[in-house]
Amino acid sequence: MQQIINFIIRNKSFLLFLLLFGLSILFTIQSHSYHKSKFINSANILTGGFYNSINEIDQYFNLKTQNKLLTEENKTLRSRIRSYGIKTDSVVTESKTFGKPYRFFTANIIKNSYSLNTNVLTINKGENDGIKQDFGVISSKGIVGIIDKTSANYATVISILNTTSKISAQLKQSNHFGTLTWNGKNPYITQLIDIPKIAPIKVGDTITTSGRSSIFPKDVNVGVVKNFKLDQAENYYEINVRLFNDMTSIEHVYIIENVDKDEIINLTNSY
Repeated sequence: MQQIINFIIRNKSFLLFLLLFGLSILFTIQSHSYHKSKFINSANILTGGFYNSINEIDQYFNLKTQNKLLTEENKTLRSRIRSYGIKTDSVVTESKTFGKPYRFFTANIIKNSYSLNTNVLTINKGENDGIKQDFGVISSKGIVGIIDKTSANYATVISILNTTSKISAQLKQSNHFGTLTWNGKNPYITQLIDIPKIAPIKVGDTITTSGRSSIFPKDVNVGVVKNFKLDQAENYYEINVRLFNDMTSIEHVYIIENVDKDEIINLTNSY
């Protein structure tokens, strides 16, 4: 302890310089938006590279499990492709399966959180790959989240396990729609609210995206009804939805770009 104190006394001028220099950099970043944006972008690059390296090591030791998951995923996707009459030997980058033109990208999750109230994922694709803010993110089993921030080679995703997330979803059987949210409690259960009490509903009903936004197409799987009740005013249902995705172990995802998004937004903003 005495050696540490002696070191500080001997180098007090240099240490004071480092402290003042660090504070000056911090104040410069906070007071200038340009410097702040550059700093955040650089931080995203560094942390993205770090998480990517950790993810590659984890993938190496987890190859058997991941190969099994990919085999099941390919089986599911091939069944869907056959049902839509698409040749399985072709590379599909655009699809009108959902009634509108969408472009799809593949990505891996290199960082995943699910125990916080505001969970965010990091993927290994970014602006250089054509990824932009507000693109939808799904897996072969269902919805994952929405692209939030991007850097050159990475992007962050607001998970559906995020208390700020609000996504339009519906009862698949009746098309009654509401808002998919999360109460921050169970990573396997989300909530669907604002479903009118006239809607026919039972445990086990499938919940999908409603298609009433420019982000997700209609009928992307979400989960099934676990239980439900009327709200305090007894006008709308509050539904607990068991997710198809296991958000605690998800790794491979697909990013959705709605090619007509700008046209839709410009038209709706004209009113």
